[in-house]
Amino acid sequence: MDEHLTVGRVADLAGISVRTLHHYDEIGLARPSARTSAGYRAYSPTDVERLREVLTYRRLGFGLREIADLVDDPTTDTVAHLRNLRSLLHEQRDRTAAMVEAIDRELEARAMGIRTTPEDQLKPLGARLYDDIGHAYPVTRRTEPRIAAQVWAALGDARTVLNVGAGTGSYEPPDRDVTAVEPSAVMRAQRPPDAAPCVAATAENLPFADQSFDAAMAFSTVHHWRDPIAGLRELRRVARRVVVFTHDDSDAGWHRRFWLSRDYLPEVADLVTGRPSVDELAAAVDARIEPVLIPWDCADGFFEAHWRRPEAYLDEHVRRAVSVWTRVGPEAERRAVTQLRDDLTTGRWSERNRELIHLHAAELGLRLLVA
Repeated sequence: MDEHLTVGRVADLAGISVRTLHHYDEIGLARPSARTSAGYRAYSPTDVERLREVLTYRRLGFGLREIADLVDDPTTDTVAHLRNLRSLLHEQRDRTAAMVEAIDRELEARAMGIRTTPEDQLKPLGARLYDDIGHAYPVTRRTEPRIAAQVWAALGDARTVLNVGAGTGSYEPPDRDVTAVEPSAVMRAQRPPDAAPCVAATAENLPFADQSFDAAMAFSTVHHWRDPIAGLRELRRVARRVVVFTHDDSDAGWHRRFWLSRDYLPEVADLVTGRPSVDELAAAVDARIEPVLIPWDCADGFFEAHWRRPEAYLDEHVRRAVSVWTRVGPEAERRAVTQLRDDLTTGRWSERNRELIHLHAAELGLRLLVA
């Protein structure tokens, strides 16, 4: 079977014009690299993968220049693009569902002869809609102010701060001169317009001179680095102070202490095999280790955040915001969610974790390294 698709066939399948494909070809965004037996240009399976990414990002509202940066990002493979696209599409679906619900409410009001206010008419188009319909679009990843205060206090009197593995900009101190480093174009594209300037680079090879910054910080990112020790030493090289938020992967520090990994998702243990321990990370930059408590109503939706709100883990939006769930695989995720739902229904979870019910904060292995 010939896996190569002609330009016309691709246009028919994708529901776009041949002219659009020619334009993408001309600007180097998505080019057919193969030839049919008759000598016509055609799309190989790899070309189709790239075009699929281009078209999906385009339909999500990204500009062509942004799309070029995203699909050409050397740190993001096809699987990573698919996961990101899936997340963005879920977000778009939820925004649409929230707007439909708001419009349904207005239709019901008008059917009863109630005239909606101008403010109510505009809400479906604005961000405040998600405050009104929180269940339709839960906010899962935000800066937790109590944890941020501990991180920012550790920065001391630093005025210039390098944020490495910065992602979308959470926990960047608003009162300092911040420079961000983020290798993923997908993450850089999601930084808000008023976020700190962001450089495309990796932790292991920072493009800055020695002691360029008062402080370097890294928040919940070290476990994604190819070589965490080398990355931390780079932070030490470019800054006089280093502040790193990470976690203790040991059995005592995390696996057995947190009920979700202990009772429902033991596969988490396999994810940290072979990684440097928190003690080894601290030793690499001669850092002291501070515990970070998680408040019961933590605003940031990282893996351990809902330790006293177990029902949150039943929400797919909450799970999609945490890489652990993707990394353990769909089978483990389905099993864990099913078991947790059953235990919450029968009361077994409450019986097993009754000591947590009245705690205001929990120590679940989160650590701050300060050097």
